[in-house]
Amino acid sequence: MTSYISHTTVDCADAYALSRWWQAVLDYVEDPDDPNEPGDEECIIFSRDRAHRLLFIEVPDAKRVKNRIHFDLRPVEGPRDAELARLHEMGATTVDDRRNADGTGWVVLADPEGNEFCILRSDAEVAAGRT
Repeated sequence: MTSYISHTTVDCADAYALSRWWQAVLDYVEDPDDPNEPGDEECIIFSRDRAHRLLFIEVPDAKRVKNRIHFDLRPVEGPRDAELARLHEMGATTVDDRRNADGTGWVVLADPEGNEFCILRSDAEVAAGRT
């Protein structure tokens, strides 16, 4: 017998706002039969193929320390640094810049509630072995 991951849960202060932010970052969708609404204490979003779900749950505790689990994102289109600029425009903040002079590496970011995640080079950049 085995298990599978039903969804990834993110504890947060504002489930609706954070779910909307991540929905835009990842191009995820809501369930049209159960849309998320402002004030909802639980909000779920899905990848377009519905293979992955993110559940945002409001909790009374403030975030205090570094995440023990985080997302590593790769741009679907375009290079890492263009996606980094887009994420900054959306309100992400840089926590640690781990890019190397040769173009390898990643950047650690935080979402609007301070949850860390990383932006990696795109698959095309990795395959090309370039910056």
